[in-house]
Amino acid sequence: MLKLYGFPLSNYYNKVKLALLEKGVPFEEVQVPFGREGKEDKSPLGKVPYIETENGFLCESQVIVEYIEARWPTPALIPADPWQAAKVREVITYCDLHVELCARQLYSQAFFGGTLPEKFIERVKGDLIKNIAAFKQVVKFAPYAAGDTFTMADCAVYVSLPLAALASKLVCGEDLVAAAGIDWKSYVKLIEERPTAQKVAADRKADMARASAKAKG
Repeated sequence: MLKLYGFPLSNYYNKVKLALLEKGVPFEEVQVPFGREGKEDKSPLGKVPYIETENGFLCESQVIVEYIEARWPTPALIPADPWQAAKVREVITYCDLHVELCARQLYSQAFFGGTLPEKFIERVKGDLIKNIAAFKQVVKFAPYAAGDTFTMADCAVYVSLPLAALASKLVCGEDLVAAAGIDWKSYVKLIEERPTAQKVAADRKADMARASAKAKG
């Protein structure tokens, strides 16, 4: 059985998990501690998620979901039409690389008790405003991220866009996603009508509660 390594607080772990659940692929979750140490032989940068297959280990969330799509093509999370498939991947790229990765620079202060320099925050804020505006041009929300059908793009956008919104609100004093005119809360509500997303959200909240309890004592 395929094994998924990581932890439910990780948005990229949940991106892969949601794809597996949508596909109905049997898999085992293997919780690994936060941090790099001890993972380098399975994921060279020590990042989660990574998966274990009969052929060995595979890392990087987008590589993993592409493998899942190729290995278990039904139900499809990528359109058969080459252009539409490329547009799905375009949304994912903008979400992962230009929105989430940019917002991730704020996470240390937003979520982990760190303090960032004001000049650094202002630079990230400017980049994030620009990148979210660009993302808005490629995403559809019609009603799903890439059109009228749930796709791999939703696996990425659902788990990452709310983090960018929350981090910007906590650090910059404004939800920059909402400020760009993106009604991400309604989108999340739509996705969480799906039992698969409900499972991901419930496991994330439970893991958050465990982490909070451990931190307190």
